[in-house]
Amino acid sequence: MSNQPLKVFVIAGEASGDRLGAAAMAGLKSLAGDVEFRGVGGPMMKAEGLDSQFPMHELSLMGLMEILPKYFHLKRRIHEVAEAAIAWKPDVVLTVDSPDFCLRVADIIKARSNIRVCHYVAPSVWAWRPERAEKMAARVDQVLALLPFEPPYFEAHGLRCDFVGHPVVSEETATANDVREFRDDHGIGEAPVVLVLPGSREGEIARLSPVFGAALDLFSASHPDARFALPVAHGRMESVRAQVAQWEVDPILIPAENAREKRAAFKAADVALAASGTVSLELAANDTPMVIAYRMNLLTQYIVSRKLMIDTVTLVNLVSETREVPEFLGARCTAEKIAPALVRLLETPAAQARALDLTMERLGRGGEAPGLRAARAILDGLRE
Repeated sequence: MSNQPLKVFVIAGEASGDRLGAAAMAGLKSLAGDVEFRGVGGPMMKAEGLDSQFPMHELSLMGLMEILPKYFHLKRRIHEVAEAAIAWKPDVVLTVDSPDFCLRVADIIKARSNIRVCHYVAPSVWAWRPERAEKMAARVDQVLALLPFEPPYFEAHGLRCDFVGHPVVSEETATANDVREFRDDHGIGEAPVVLVLPGSREGEIARLSPVFGAALDLFSASHPDARFALPVAHGRMESVRAQVAQWEVDPILIPAENAREKRAAFKAADVALAASGTVSLELAANDTPMVIAYRMNLLTQYIVSRKLMIDTVTLVNLVSETREVPEFLGARCTAEKIAPALVRLLETPAAQARALDLTMERLGRGGEAPGLRAARAILDGLRE
């Protein structure tokens, strides 16, 4: 490397990407010293020294109905960001998740320059649409993977892929004191606590809440002293309140703004009932045994079931190479199936506890922070 500052153009489009990008930026500064950043990011990346080209929230869209009205604006932004990167001539462009936006920017950059492009967060080609691995090999130079089993899928197409660890291993968890305070504040005492996680999107909450409520009602028949805690995602308190008003059990609702109480609830829980998603890793980080249940709309369910290449959608099962986390998906997502699984897990959690511990070990718990590992991989890639 020369004595010139390392120039890194970073792009993130949502909050999770902002966290990953910021951690990688901090890692680059600690390893490379003099680093200059440009690109698009949120508050965490700005705190690490990024002057964002425009507000990141413009890119934080999900679903066809959200994206369609903004299509031409997003297309314009793709070209603006690509032009800015090409004009600046950075040492590397680091795109973070948000593949619909980031990889379109990468396409333009690679078509018009030889600037190195590194993409952080491997698409889940192991689950469905494996052809994406081959396509990525033509548009980026390096992939940073969160899961330990991902690199071979990309290396098979000649694309460098580094496992850098999952950010969940670095996230703060509650202390024993926090747990005791949580139990005392809510008068729980030594009663079992069930953590309830019916998703964060309106559609998920509407589909899963009736099933979850019925399952918890059945569960409470055999554990009448049990208490229930439900952390609520940002902007969802009103819809969650409306749903749980129809339940027989009365959960403690924890607003998103109260991060400390949410952490305490995760750690205090004896068992969790959760929607499918990365929340399984958050539960694993807190050593909280879980049952996973999920239901999509019928058309989506049909399409996914036809394309899915794996026999489990729970990351804990995949990373630990076990099937200790019970899943109730699609037609099997019923209160009558879920409740007995919760009872069994509460009474015999040991086997799943070993799988949770193995998962966290394989994701990098106790090792170098993922952001630092990502930075090290980026710098090593530049030396190639």
